[in-house]
Amino acid sequence: MKTRVKLLIMLIFLGALMQSPLTAQTVDPSRAELFKLSIIVGGGVITLGVIAGAFAQAKAISSACEGISRNPAAGQYIRGILIFGLVLIETLVIYALLITIIILMVKWGAYS
Repeated sequence: MKTRVKLLIMLIFLGALMQSPLTAQTVDPSRAELFKLSIIVGGGVITLGVIAGAFAQAKAISSACEGISRNPAAGQYIRGILIFGLVLIETLVIYALLITIIILMVKWGAYS
């Protein structure tokens, strides 16, 4: 089997496995829809944050390597700025994680 087919089968299996607890619960339908929506929004927030952080870190590291290879004498300064930039990029991902946790931990029953 090709690797893409194996990956697709594994994703379908994991999706069905994650769906099974949702079908076993009995809750108020209006609150359940809001909770499902919060899970989707939370997952979207953290996914976009991680994707943006990964691309930004990859671009920063590749630019720093290119800059150091062009001017090795400035390597120490470029490295310091790179580490500071990576810290700022990583805080974006941490903020996205915190927003996702806040979205998922809201007590939906208290507001209806």
